[in-house]
Amino acid sequence: MESNSERIALECRDLHKHLGEGEMRVHVLRGVNLKLYRGEVSAIVGPSGCGKSTLLYLLGLLDRQDSGQILVRGEEVPADQDEAHTRVRGEHIGFVFQFHFLLPEFSAAENVMLPMRKLGRLSEKEMEARACSLLSDVGLGEKTHRLPSQLSGGEQQRVAIARSLANLPSVLLADEPTGNLDVKNSLMVFDSLTQLAKEKGQAVLIVTHNPDLADKCDRILRMQDGQFID
Repeated sequence: MESNSERIALECRDLHKHLGEGEMRVHVLRGVNLKLYRGEVSAIVGPSGCGKSTLLYLLGLLDRQDSGQILVRGEEVPADQDEAHTRVRGEHIGFVFQFHFLLPEFSAAENVMLPMRKLGRLSEKEMEARACSLLSDVGLGEKTHRLPSQLSGGEQQRVAIARSLANLPSVLLADEPTGNLDVKNSLMVFDSLTQLAKEKGQAVLIVTHNPDLADKCDRILRMQDGQFID
């Protein structure tokens, strides 16, 4: 049986981040500590401007912290090394955003294959097989060759979920993944996201303003003024 330390997919220690310059400089994150465990779904909730999305972008290695550490699978990712950020992000981190950002000229399967092409580890047939399998997992097995314009909003977001899982990441980060969907599609997208991640042993961190979705997560992290509160 795994220990808790072995289950940690991503960890941050004493993260600080400022935005702006001079008199407009704001201390957005104030010493944030967090551990994300494989197979667990966590939600960050809090008022607008409290630092939720800033934290998500730092954990996803899309931005740099001013101080503090980020560790992925127990290995620290140097804040000042862009090459390390790109490598770790491609291998271990998947993203789902509020907007699906699918390429309109590519089919659902081709969109899912994009991260695999960038990583460059699979053959064309292997990439296509994995893409079709992931789309089947999110209930789109019969629509793999459809263009985004031929899919509903909820279906497009499910393609985005399949794409986020393409490289079998250790961590899945989602920023308001159901923000543009109605209640029915929100639940369907959320269930697809969390069920797949749990089955594949990934840690999931969701930023959401939807209390109903937060309540369905394993853990709720409340943020205020750049810090987690009890």
